[in-house]
Amino acid sequence: QVQLVESGGGLVQAGGSLRLSCQASGRTFSSYAMGWFRQAPGKEREFVAAISWSGGATFYADSVKGRFTISRDNAKNTVYLQMNSLKPEDTAVYYCNAESHITAVQALTNGPASWGQGTQVTVSS
Repeated sequence: QVQLVESGGGLVQAGGSLRLSCQASGRTFSSYAMGWFRQAPGKEREFVAAISWSGGATFYADSVKGRFTISRDNAKNTVYLQMNSLKPEDTAVYYCNAESHITAVQALTNGPASWGQGTQVTVSS
């Protein structure tokens, strides 16, 4: 089991950048594919990005492709989401979660996984 704590959110103007961190504790972090998800006010949670256990494969939602970069540092038990060229529509609470394989990460979006508190990202116009 992996426990995850998100951080790094904040208030930023459109066009700005933020770097989110997801710090993990628990057994065998490097064996998990990881993902970032977000939920905007009044909307369902949506998938943002995924990364394989090795970091060698990534996948992004079309809405963030070319602007966001997911990465991980297994030595630090941390996964990151570098968010550039932020838009007001990126405003949401951002969550991370873990799955056994990168192909299963997106399915976490509306699945039975537990979710932490997330970190709030607010992008002003």
